[in-house]
Amino acid sequence: RARRGPASPAALGAVLATLLSVLPGADALAQPTGLPGLGARATSDEPVTFTAEEVEFDQNTDTVTARGRVEAWQGNRVLRADRFTYNRTTGVATAEGNVVLIEPDGQVLFADRAELSGGMRDAALEGLRGLLAGNARVAAAGARRTDGRVTDLARVVYSACDLCPEDPDRPPLWQLRARIASLHSDEQRVRYRDAALEFAGWPLFYTPYLSHAAPDAPRVTGFLSPTLGYTKLLGGFWQQPFYWAIDDSSDATITTNLSTLNVGNVGALYRRRFNSGTLSIDGSVGNLSTDEVSQQGIGWSLFSSGAFALDETWRAGFAVNRASSRDYLRAYQYSAPQVLASNAFLEGFWGVQGYARADARAYQAILNRSNTGQIPFVLPYGYAEWVFPQDRFGGRFSLDAQAYSIFRDQGTDSRRFGTRASYELPIRGSYGEIWTLRGRADLLAGHADNTAQSGALAPGIAGQDGGWTNGNVRGAVDVRWPLARSAGEWGSQIIEPRVQFVTGPNTGTQLRIPAEDSMDLEFTDATLFELNRFPGRDRQEGGTRMDAALRGAWLFPNGGQLEGLVGRSFRTSTEALFPVGSGLENRASDWVARARLAPVPWFELLGRTRLDGESGEPRLWDASGTVFAGRYSMTAGYLNTQPSPYGFYAKRDEISLGGSIQLNQNWRIGGFGRYDLALREPVSVQAALAYEDECLVFETRFIRRWAEEPGTQQDSLGNTILLFRVTLKTIGDFGIRAL
Repeated sequence: RARRGPASPAALGAVLATLLSVLPGADALAQPTGLPGLGARATSDEPVTFTAEEVEFDQNTDTVTARGRVEAWQGNRVLRADRFTYNRTTGVATAEGNVVLIEPDGQVLFADRAELSGGMRDAALEGLRGLLAGNARVAAAGARRTDGRVTDLARVVYSACDLCPEDPDRPPLWQLRARIASLHSDEQRVRYRDAALEFAGWPLFYTPYLSHAAPDAPRVTGFLSPTLGYTKLLGGFWQQPFYWAIDDSSDATITTNLSTLNVGNVGALYRRRFNSGTLSIDGSVGNLSTDEVSQQGIGWSLFSSGAFALDETWRAGFAVNRASSRDYLRAYQYSAPQVLASNAFLEGFWGVQGYARADARAYQAILNRSNTGQIPFVLPYGYAEWVFPQDRFGGRFSLDAQAYSIFRDQGTDSRRFGTRASYELPIRGSYGEIWTLRGRADLLAGHADNTAQSGALAPGIAGQDGGWTNGNVRGAVDVRWPLARSAGEWGSQIIEPRVQFVTGPNTGTQLRIPAEDSMDLEFTDATLFELNRFPGRDRQEGGTRMDAALRGAWLFPNGGQLEGLVGRSFRTSTEALFPVGSGLENRASDWVARARLAPVPWFELLGRTRLDGESGEPRLWDASGTVFAGRYSMTAGYLNTQPSPYGFYAKRDEISLGGSIQLNQNWRIGGFGRYDLALREPVSVQAALAYEDECLVFETRFIRRWAEEPGTQQDSLGNTILLFRVTLKTIGDFGIRAL
């Protein structure tokens, strides 16, 4: 029931609109930057509607008063109070009794009393409390806004933790207290005096002054959370990043790393977003003076990338990744792979049918023991591919071409051009068999220099420099015949024999060609039916052969299955195309097989093997088992491989075991380890412990490595890593690292 006195409802609505815009906006209090701020203004131009049980005007005091469940709303923003008064002479507006401000996103602010004055530019609130987004809560004895720009909160408490349901008076897991918190809207910064971080009511960290970007500021220049720690090379270190918001489309992060054993380093990351692409440049320079590393003195790193759309079809980009040494990268905790790759490229897309790319590539081996003179430069590299639409018979034709030049300081230099045409036609027979006709033609031409220096980079090369050509035509008929039968309540069974006949001219003379892209040869069930079992094009498999396999499967009614395959390949040619140990060096290949058992959704066994074609001796075992049981999971594996036919890696004979357990709603633990049975020593072990609730994330991780690869020389730098990270949700995270 609303009663209106002589006062103008429009005037009262205008005052309430001002109050809605001046009261602290809850949406400004819950940003990831952390602590509460004030001063968010409503931007809606919608009219204000209000109701009250009684509205009256006192002509003697020139005061408008609304009483009894006063409620005003503008759009989805609502203000409630028991009593609202506005003195038109003094310009003071007051909301009293259970003052509530409800934001459109559901956040709520409470106050005992709110008063506006000074042309509605000044405001004072008593008993401020807030329920914010992200489960955050804020409370203050009072808040004051001055000149519409500066807002001060007195005796502030902020936390994102739930209160204990059995004992609501118990302190939350963590909370931040401050004597005064001030928001400067012009500077978009929040400043705190006498701030303390408390855990379970106990003060853990105190600072007389703290400043950060205002919660409603999208990006503001300032210091980020530091990382502390201790490492073998740096000793104790302090890593302090500084964020610089340059403009709306670019920023930079400058990180200083100070340590007790070295001078330290400085890194800078620059990012810029354009209308057509992005640019990122990350560089650093520092000093290493400890005896633990082989390369001392000034070190540096550069990691940069960019990608730009030229139009709807073409885009261009680059990546430059270089470093002075791997020791420097590991010491200052940068990513430290064995090889750094750089490139510049131009590529185009034509839907799903066409693709073209041209690029230049350079590689840097940063392992101290690497022979860097054999690392290639690829300049240029070009590739184009076109897949034609399906023809009227259901077949599909594709055509591609590639060309590239490779240069080395030591070893073979070569230039080459190649093209490939392929056609594939599937046909379903009248008895359920599936026929697939395949055809492929390859042409490769090039020129090689310094082949006598190639060594292991091109096995079999006789050291003949000069030009060469290599062509190959392959045709294949592949037939599969899946035979299925019902097993009643036990599901269904499938038996599928498969045979493929492949023929083409012999290619034994190709061994004089430098092998640049065909060295990673691996014969398994996955490559049994490939037209060319070499992974690249420098080596072409020729002659006539037959591939045969038998696949069986038992499909259970619950969705589980038992599936397996065994197969072998037979060649008519005696050409020495494949290296010894590849499994394809003889006319009859090794046996390849796989098996998968998944009887229920929470359990799976998967294994692959390759057995010697004559003796049956295992040449490859790769098996793993996984169990998923609600909050528990575990994986075990076994790997046994022979040395690489080209000498790139040693024999591996190792087991692995890993798993994770969700102990309860908050705690989880996990670990993983590998052990080399041949060397009789562990390869690596990892362990992690984590806790997470509505307001806190804690994680610790331990990593120990005994060697980079089984059988290689041990690299002691960075072998042991211990990490701690604490995240206070809605505030930030803090890390400690030791190695």
